[in-house]
Amino acid sequence: MTLDIQEIMNFLPHRFPFLLLDRIVEFDPGKRVVAIKNVTINEQFFQGHFPDYPIMPGVLVVEAMAQAGAIIMMEAIPDHKTKLAVFSGIERAKFRRSVTPGDQLRIEVNVLSFRPRAGRMEGKAYVDGKLACEATLTCMMVPRAAKAATETKEGVTAE
Repeated sequence: MTLDIQEIMNFLPHRFPFLLLDRIVEFDPGKRVVAIKNVTINEQFFQGHFPDYPIMPGVLVVEAMAQAGAIIMMEAIPDHKTKLAVFSGIERAKFRRSVTPGDQLRIEVNVLSFRPRAGRMEGKAYVDGKLACEATLTCMMVPRAAKAATETKEGVTAE
């Protein structure tokens, strides 16, 4: 199974500029996901990290792995629209090479353990077939808070 960006947004609440996945190219429910992130110079973080030598922050590479892993969990939950998969741990994170504009990040996440409320996954991110980052990630499911909206003269506002 593959997912395009619109289908990814059905599972994840993240939106630009923090949605860090462009496509799911492999998906084995409950077991494995492979995602693609196309890294472009237009990414907001490159303005300051670093202006003369743009490098994707390692924490965002790990976040991209977590977002891919969250899709595994969200797909398995029947009421996924009412839940969020949130980080609860990062272990053994290692950064092997820089990720720069023009790179295509291939993110591979394999489930180590999975329960309805929590999961533990091994994530690896590659550029041109070379390992750029790896980490063991844990996440847990929490209720998604409902937004209360009220009408004002100026429009709708969240409370």
